[in-house]
Amino acid sequence: MNNKTPTNSLNMQGKDKAVKNQLQTIFQYLSKHVVTATMLSEATGVPQKNICRYKKDLEKRGLLMEIEKKYCKKTGFRAWYITTDETKFIKADPQLKLF
Repeated sequence: MNNKTPTNSLNMQGKDKAVKNQLQTIFQYLSKHVVTATMLSEATGVPQKNICRYKKDLEKRGLLMEIEKKYCKKTGFRAWYITTDETKFIKADPQLKLF
């Protein structure tokens, strides 16, 4: 058998698919819930380190917002509650953009 596809590219395709699935899982869950990263990790099974990376990317794209910082129901520590539900996004004061 003469397989011309390098093994590395097969692994990368699988990795890209896993990243896409995790990102979709996170986005969909957050569209219906407002939770902390720890709560999100527990609910979805996505590792918290991955959630932090996806959170940063989604924030930069304007698709995720930190709603409020309060005590996490799982850890007991203060943490940001996040969501992708745009109806819950906090609207910025237009006057703040003047400066």
